[in-house]
Amino acid sequence: MVGLLAGKGAIVTGGASGIGEACSETLAREGASVLITDIDDLRGKEVVARIAKAGGTAHYLRHDVRDEAAWPGVLAEAEKRFGRLDIMVANAGIGIMAPIAEMTLADWQKQQAINLDGVFLSIKHAIPAMKKQ
Repeated sequence: MVGLLAGKGAIVTGGASGIGEACSETLAREGASVLITDIDDLRGKEVVARIAKAGGTAHYLRHDVRDEAAWPGVLAEAEKRFGRLDIMVANAGIGIMAPIAEMTLADWQKQQAINLDGVFLSIKHAIPAMKKQ
């Protein structure tokens, strides 16, 4: 059912690979304009190019989901490009695979900050923009 999301604006964190990449491509295929955020610039730009080649609309923005000060700029970019935000896919996440006895506290905190704080921040900052719709 192509076009189900025509005219909708979306942000996908961690959109350069894996589940986020699949979400970005699916949203674009269904007509949404997608702002892909990630820290993997090369893969993020490749996903955007693939979406554009298929006739969709996507843009890439380098963004670390742990950085709360950056979130207003991410939302402003989506609203500037698409005029609205309807969909927030809080997908960015990592898995540091190590036995607990060998994992450093810094690695644990990084993983928690991306996987938990990043989701909290994405939803916290997306709600005001989404309420406008």
